[in-house]
Amino acid sequence: MGTPEFAVESLDILLKNHYEVCAVITAPDKPAGRGQKIKMSAVKEYALEHQLKILQPDKLKDPGFIEELKSLQANLFVVVAFRMLPEIIWSMPKNGTFNLHASLLPQYRGAAPINWAIINGDTVTGVTTFFLQQQIDTGDLLFQKSIEILPEDNAESLHDKLMHLGANLTLQTVEAIAADKITPTPQPHNTTLKPAPKIFKEDCLLDFSQDVIQIHNKVRGLSPFPTAYTFLDGKILKIYATQPEKSPSNQKIGSIESDGKTFLKIRCADGWINLLEIQLEGKKRMTVADFLKGYHFKLAE
Repeated sequence: MGTPEFAVESLDILLKNHYEVCAVITAPDKPAGRGQKIKMSAVKEYALEHQLKILQPDKLKDPGFIEELKSLQANLFVVVAFRMLPEIIWSMPKNGTFNLHASLLPQYRGAAPINWAIINGDTVTGVTTFFLQQQIDTGDLLFQKSIEILPEDNAESLHDKLMHLGANLTLQTVEAIAADKITPTPQPHNTTLKPAPKIFKEDCLLDFSQDVIQIHNKVRGLSPFPTAYTFLDGKILKIYATQPEKSPSNQKIGSIESDGKTFLKIRCADGWINLLEIQLEGKKRMTVADFLKGYHFKLAE
């Protein structure tokens, strides 16, 4: 059960290791993009290529869907980047239902663990498999694998690393369950938890009264999607890459400096944030040097 590209890798590794995938459950097709063309999920595209049975329920509690699931007689359900399942589903297979989550649980329960780990300036994250239970991301742990978050990582590069790491952990988990060699462990409760809630557009607006490292990490954690932004001459300016510059200054927070050719930077609480790759509303994504070739604005005195 999965929808985006992140889930495809786990499905692929199970097929390549000769496990019988009796069906794939994924999100219904929906309109996307400017033309609102009907778009299939990445998991459905992969399943069609490999001639797998596909189920796309609108409602997970639909009686017809429940009966079809039962008729498959699957030993195990594997969930990767899918919706929250009702108990009637996750309790169905004899070997249970496990989920792959892109964090070291119990940290970063929620919809956006990859983004929040970078936004918070963490240097380590990982992937976890766990058995599903009633509350989201709270079930007994099966396996975990950690990975370093490099200074140059953004949400995209870390997503890809965790996707591959997670696929291997999915395979390890399935193999262990098949061999009856698992010891589920309750998640620890005596720790301060960092949440990973869904990120909305308003969460992506940069606050230049923060420290430069905070702003830099936020840009990394939201790049390339959903993308940090600010405003320039009344238009939305998306920011994909930055470089922090700690330095004292009497300049006003949010003020802009540029030589009009090679750099564009904004004043923050303890320095400057240099913009490296940006996209002004109505324009293409480009480097700051390319942007400055065609954009001229008056800097505040």
